[in-house]
Amino acid sequence: MFRDTQSSWLSTLRHDVPASLVVFLVAVPLSLGIAMASGAPLAAGLIAAVVGGIVAGALGGSAVQVSGPAAGLSLVVVDLVHTYGWRATCMITLMAGAVQLLLGVFKAARAALAVSPAVIHGMLASVGVIIALSQLHIVLGGSPQRSAVANIIELPGQIADLHGHKVAIGLLTITVLALWTRLPKRVKAIPAPLVALLAAAVTAGVFDWEVTRVDLSDSVTEWAFPVLPSGDWHLIVAGVMLVALLAGAESLLCSVAVDGMHGGRRADLDQELTGQGVANMVTGALGGLPVAGVIVRSTANVQAGARTRCSTILHGVWVLAFALGFGWLIKLIPLEALAALLVFIGVQMVNLGHVRKVHGHGEVPVYVVTMVAVILLGLAEGVLAGLALAALLALRRLTWVTVLKQEDREGRLHVTISGSLTFLGVPKLTHELRAIPAGTPVDLDLNIDFMDNAAFEAIHSWRLDHERIGGTVDIDELHDEWYALAASGARLFPVKSPPKAPDRWWLPWAHRGRRPSSPTTTQDGATARAECQLTVGAREYHRRTAPLVRPIFTELARKQQPTHLFITCADSRIMPSLITASGPGDLFTVRNIGNLVPRRGAEPNDDSVVAAIEYATQVLGVHTITVCGHSGCGAMAGVLSGGVQAGSLPGLRRWLRHGNHSLATFIETEGDRLHTGALDVLCRVNVQQQLENLRTYRKVDEQVRAGKLELVGLFFDIGSARVHMVPPLRPAPAIRPTARPLAAAEE
Repeated sequence: MFRDTQSSWLSTLRHDVPASLVVFLVAVPLSLGIAMASGAPLAAGLIAAVVGGIVAGALGGSAVQVSGPAAGLSLVVVDLVHTYGWRATCMITLMAGAVQLLLGVFKAARAALAVSPAVIHGMLASVGVIIALSQLHIVLGGSPQRSAVANIIELPGQIADLHGHKVAIGLLTITVLALWTRLPKRVKAIPAPLVALLAAAVTAGVFDWEVTRVDLSDSVTEWAFPVLPSGDWHLIVAGVMLVALLAGAESLLCSVAVDGMHGGRRADLDQELTGQGVANMVTGALGGLPVAGVIVRSTANVQAGARTRCSTILHGVWVLAFALGFGWLIKLIPLEALAALLVFIGVQMVNLGHVRKVHGHGEVPVYVVTMVAVILLGLAEGVLAGLALAALLALRRLTWVTVLKQEDREGRLHVTISGSLTFLGVPKLTHELRAIPAGTPVDLDLNIDFMDNAAFEAIHSWRLDHERIGGTVDIDELHDEWYALAASGARLFPVKSPPKAPDRWWLPWAHRGRRPSSPTTTQDGATARAECQLTVGAREYHRRTAPLVRPIFTELARKQQPTHLFITCADSRIMPSLITASGPGDLFTVRNIGNLVPRRGAEPNDDSVVAAIEYATQVLGVHTITVCGHSGCGAMAGVLSGGVQAGSLPGLRRWLRHGNHSLATFIETEGDRLHTGALDVLCRVNVQQQLENLRTYRKVDEQVRAGKLELVGLFFDIGSARVHMVPPLRPAPAIRPTARPLAAAEE
């Protein structure tokens, strides 16, 4: 226990303390800037940073997320301060924290993730635009207007009436922020906001420029308890809920995003919401801004190497120490520099990466509507507009029914219906089905994830009508059996139907439920049956399997990169991909009678196997060569009989000579006696011998000795359908070769 405690302290000193200092340097200027953008006392931003670090860091559900004042809430706070005053706004923050606490206790955190990210991203982008527009006026030496539209209207006149030194400080700050991201990584370890504000303060002090200084007369030591807001309680409750939900949603989305940045414990979202609630109650009582998880500081924390919540807590401690001991330094910062920092942050909040993400899911309209509505109407109105549009688009997607038709050479019409079949899609569905000519044989594939009663009635009534006038309809459901269950009278409750039994594609043709139709009689009946089975099988592949595997094969069409060379017997009962659970592109396969590997220079000469070995090891760069034998191998029976069972097959007799070394090893280990099970013993010995034959090739042997290539032996027992590991040949000749099940070998 002592060692664990010592290791924990060492880890904190090595990783969390340096990370906390980096986050502290980022947090101080951002907290001051957000407080200014929120129309709150500047000390309120520092109080929120302290509480977000210490309280939310200690009680939250994320180990590395950093909480503090969030730019996304500044518009709400500005409106609340303008309407109710600062102390009443603090009470609203306190009550919002209580709401968050209750939501966390009742496990409601996951519900916040149901909000469309397009709405959140659009809201944050609009907040960034509004902040940038309002603070740009301060950079230019003027005052911000009441709304974004008013700021845009006043901007030309503000630009025309520039205020020299103030504008220079603002431009200097923005220039430093923009250039700092292009510097080497070691230099960028110092946070850009801190460097920009230092440059602005030093420049203004050295040249004695006329700038507006930050006023920190509202010291953190001066405190008054919040007061209840007066006015329409409906609006007050709406304000409380807006702060609680927006701060909670931003914190939870930030937690999810931060989880993808580190390899530690995943965040407990309900605990995170509870911790945020307590933190907002504390910051409201102390006169601070609302607290939320913030992505900029959290990202800086992770990138700086933070491992535990100690980094978050310590950053809050550093902010508190700075505010109490060095608060006078803040008065040296030009107000125009803070405004320029906010302009830069506001522009960065319009994230083009978010636009690309929502574009990929067809949600750009939601993003744009939310952004424009927030700018023109207000935050609450814009968010509601975005949510309403997202709901309408989701409802519209329920009407997206795709009907694809394709006629084959035999006159059969293949129809694929995709989407969610609800009453909203019935008009289009009925139109497409009624357009199918009477008497046409139809294969109808239902690639759907839901079917309500109206959609079922539409398909079922069309099927009955089509079959009554001479047509045929063969319905196949690729996923859940919505149609089959509804047709049988089963109750479709709950909404999802029972899982469908897996498609038994591995069964022989004779054992499948849907067998190929009877072949036409020809002079060569066997050939006709084979052609019919293969043709029907290919048709079934094109209809059911090809659409599912096409993306994989499209990627594999450029290049193959198998990791295994798999040498096995040509026996029809061996399916390499089935017994190894592998897929397309995994195995480079060689099949021959007896899974034989001719030794280097052996007669009769055979280059096909050698060519495959050379190509796999020297071009494809496989990591493993596997030789897989099987029980009851006919080739080994021929070897065991001395070639007698090969009969009048001269080619087979010549090929089986490559198994003579296997027979010799078998005789050496088993003696010159036959016994029950001798054939399967020879089959295992043959696998071992082929592994030895592979070592006769210099390149293979070199790669094995270098540890770059592994040789593996497998034995498939057909009767039990089990795969066993076969150990390599051992020096002791008396040891009879055995095999172990794969599960036992892995243990």
